[in-house]
Amino acid sequence: MKLEFVPIEEFYFALTLAVRPLEDLGDRDLVMQVRSRLQQECGEPSTIAAARQNNFNYVFRINDYDNSPAPQLVVSVADWQDKLRLSSDYGWTLDNERKPLRTERYEQRAAFSQQLRSHLATWLQVPLSVD
Repeated sequence: MKLEFVPIEEFYFALTLAVRPLEDLGDRDLVMQVRSRLQQECGEPSTIAAARQNNFNYVFRINDYDNSPAPQLVVSVADWQDKLRLSSDYGWTLDNERKPLRTERYEQRAAFSQQLRSHLATWLQVPLSVD
């Protein structure tokens, strides 16, 4: 799995209406560790929210992972109410009216989330176990 960081200038072009939460992990300490490591690796986040419940969102494209029939795969790593939130459009696509539809891969979201969590833990050198 290879993550391609989406900078703030491209954020709105990469994020789709099909991105949905996969899981929330950890606590405030984990959020701070992951944020620090992502800032070291990627610089400023893809978007910054001016709210207490959400302060950062790093968005990535994954180019080497099948999400057909959707033409791309997007992952978001953000903080949400003192937890680390992993989100993705894996298992979703948009119809002609830009409404999200589940695909055949929807049932595999838990397995995808586990692979993503494992990849992030290795890449960022931060423990991402499920609470």
